[in-house]
Amino acid sequence: MTFSAELWDSGAAAVYDRIVEHPFITGLTDGTLDHEAFKYFIVQDSHYLRAYSRALALVAARAVDEDAVSMFARHAADAIAVERELHTDLLGSLGLTSADVDATGSGPTTTAYMAYLTAVCSTGTYAEAVAAVLPCYWIYREVGRELLKRSSPDPVYAKWIEAYGSEEFDAVVESVLAVTDRLGDEVGPGERARCHRHFAATSRYEWMFWDAAYHRLDWPV
Repeated sequence: MTFSAELWDSGAAAVYDRIVEHPFITGLTDGTLDHEAFKYFIVQDSHYLRAYSRALALVAARAVDEDAVSMFARHAADAIAVERELHTDLLGSLGLTSADVDATGSGPTTTAYMAYLTAVCSTGTYAEAVAAVLPCYWIYREVGRELLKRSSPDPVYAKWIEAYGSEEFDAVVESVLAVTDRLGDEVGPGERARCHRHFAATSRYEWMFWDAAYHRLDWPV
């Protein structure tokens, strides 16, 4: 079994099943999701992608070969490009601006997820950092594939689905999975256990992110 498959089976498979049946996801495809929930999601995703870009830059700095350095650095820049292009377009479709994003700030789940990623990528090993950032790539790819089968009667939702179900994004994810599998031969038992723990934690955060959007979770005080 490859290292990536090992991580998925132990840390993401059950979480992914819960994600695809979540009312936020099913509401996207049947068009019934409240636009206010999707607005919340896009605003929080804008904050998240800024932090994810920094996390990927930290992974690039820890990478042990030049190809991986180049790949993760490019992905860090691409995350910012997505935040600026796709989200700017979607924000406009939803009647929001970048100023609205900044004024809203990051919610509880977003803040916790960003802090976890930053901590692992700053203080963990290279393999741990890769394991922590991998679910965002991989789960989004799998969700995109699933949703692309049905798309959405809502044009705003259909556009979002198309972006994450694309062949281009699929190629990006495959490149990260290849790096992950190469690391599998190099990590010892202790480091491997930590990789599993981080992968499982950020997989759960992926579910929590959509759940927070569905409920429009805010700070309690």
